[in-house]
Amino acid sequence: MSDITYIRTLEGFAYLAVVIDLYSRRVVGWSMQSRQTTDVVLQALHMAVWRRKPKQPVLIHSDQGSQS
Repeated sequence: MSDITYIRTLEGFAYLAVVIDLYSRRVVGWSMQSRQTTDVVLQALHMAVWRRKPKQPVLIHSDQGSQS
């Protein structure tokens, strides 16, 4: 499962993307950047794949919501 959120800091907003393994309930990938881009999500997903090294196809769920 994946999601993205923002965190207010003294220097502006930081955007955090997280990938959670629902079976183990552990965070397996994350990325934080100062801008909300596709890259922040892809980096979190790449980290999750690199850390878990799945041998079978996996399913990624995201609510695909929008920020306004």
